[in-house]
Amino acid sequence: MYVGVNIMNVAREPSPAVIARALEDRGYESIWCGEHSHIPVSRRTPYPAGGDLPDLYLRQGDPFVGLATAAAATTTLKIGTGVLLVLQRDPFTLAKATATLDVLSGGRLLVGVGVGWNVEELANHSPIPWGRRYGALTEMVGALKALWTMDEATFHGQYYDFDPVYSFPKPVQRLHPPILCGTAGKTGTKGAIRWADGWMPIDGPGGDLGRKLERFRQAAEEAGRDPATIEITVTAWGDPTQRDLERYRDLGVHRVIIGAARSNWEDPDTVLSFIDSYASVVPSMR
Repeated sequence: MYVGVNIMNVAREPSPAVIARALEDRGYESIWCGEHSHIPVSRRTPYPAGGDLPDLYLRQGDPFVGLATAAAATTTLKIGTGVLLVLQRDPFTLAKATATLDVLSGGRLLVGVGVGWNVEELANHSPIPWGRRYGALTEMVGALKALWTMDEATFHGQYYDFDPVYSFPKPVQRLHPPILCGTAGKTGTKGAIRWADGWMPIDGPGGDLGRKLERFRQAAEEAGRDPATIEITVTAWGDPTQRDLERYRDLGVHRVIIGAARSNWEDPDTVLSFIDSYASVVPSMR
């Protein structure tokens, strides 16, 4: 099992280049950034983890800029979006940004995608109804695959529709960068089974990941897809112990991402010490 680290990509943290070099030197597999283009001041949508929204969410930088900086400072470390809120982006600029980053990183990009949790945030970007977000996500992924793989790309859907276009560069990875579906619930996980290369569930203290994976794999089989073809990347919420990481490995998890909602995550001086605290455990996970 591989181990990656999620960073909040805020200005008061060490730069992604510094963090990425530290990760590569200590044997981690990957670095991950999420995104929020903005947070509406007047917001009815509650923070999914409960309580007040952490201040870090107001200050996240652009994931592509952060990951490009990380890629330039390393040679083998994979760079991942965890997750891109793709319904808030234009498919043409998104296809070009991801393909360019894949080319410049030498094929190290992993594309985690999702729909987000903030109703008002999506509404500021798009007229797509909140209740139709999963269907729109499926279309966006289809449009991206077309733009990544076809010399004269075309796509026709309800939300995204275009006649043949040229879109270059193309990603350097075979077919396209791996697409990881970061959605939950019965409706959301159908996307992971239908069109994704991997699924990104969240697990935290008291979570029942084993049961969740059992249901997911059964759903994949019922849909006619071999569950082994869907890589599982778990975002470990909080401060997982070594025993937690071993449990993920024994459940057949391909990759675990640590760092999300960790202790003291709003203190920029703790980023590198957090990375060091797991460094001795990383080799034993393989």
